[in-house]
Amino acid sequence: MKAVLRSFLNRAPRLKRLLRTVRDAVLPGRSVSTHYVALQGEEATVEGQRLRNAWQDDSMPAKQRALVDVQLEQYRRGDPIDVFDVFVRSLQELPDLKPDMSLLEVGCSSGFYAEVVNIAKLPLLYEGCDYAEPFIELARLRHPDNVFSVADATALHHADASFDIVVSGCCLLHIPDYDKAVAETARVARHYTVFHRTPVVWGEPERWYRKEAYGIPTVEIHFNEPEFLALLARNGLHLLATYTLNEQRSGDGSRGSAVRTYVCRKTTP
Repeated sequence: MKAVLRSFLNRAPRLKRLLRTVRDAVLPGRSVSTHYVALQGEEATVEGQRLRNAWQDDSMPAKQRALVDVQLEQYRRGDPIDVFDVFVRSLQELPDLKPDMSLLEVGCSSGFYAEVVNIAKLPLLYEGCDYAEPFIELARLRHPDNVFSVADATALHHADASFDIVVSGCCLLHIPDYDKAVAETARVARHYTVFHRTPVVWGEPERWYRKEAYGIPTVEIHFNEPEFLALLARNGLHLLATYTLNEQRSGDGSRGSAVRTYVCRKTTP
């Protein structure tokens, strides 16, 4: 029943947003992202830089983990969790997935996707990095068998082509200079990149918002999809597959928004 309801709401994003608004009003502590305010022009640039380090707040890891642990327990029982299911599918369907391929997740937060990899029995060697030391401390505590390091997505310390697969783990939307983060993801990848849970729009310019994530002010970027795909191509990344988590289109399809996961093959050394 939960899976059917989730599928229905993903096909009705307006209703989904309305229900989230009601939930936020009644149970404000239950929602991850609240209080969205659209930013325009110079205000977007200023707020983006001012709030760039929001996810380094010491209170973030415990708040996120409280939600994630519930999802992981459901996933262990076999319940569908859309963000986990898309992540796993994007890797399972790689053209030449082999045992012991190395995977780096950039923006790994508390490293919970290491557990998703294990639950799904993906034959991958998972490593994670994040620019927030509090998240990495928790990741090391919760997943002692995996390697985690503190690293800025726009200036990774890893060597060129050092991982078979590099996943940008739903962090680009919080990075004002996201073009540098895309370039770094491409640089350290040997074969594939995955840009997971990427919010996009088409038929209009990219959107910038100020919001609260777990009660902490931060920014969120919704990328213009054609421009984002062009950015991937400029960095030597050929789009192989697109997985849509949710989508909303205008009547004629000329405008819309979606959250997607993009899988690319690296075409340059």
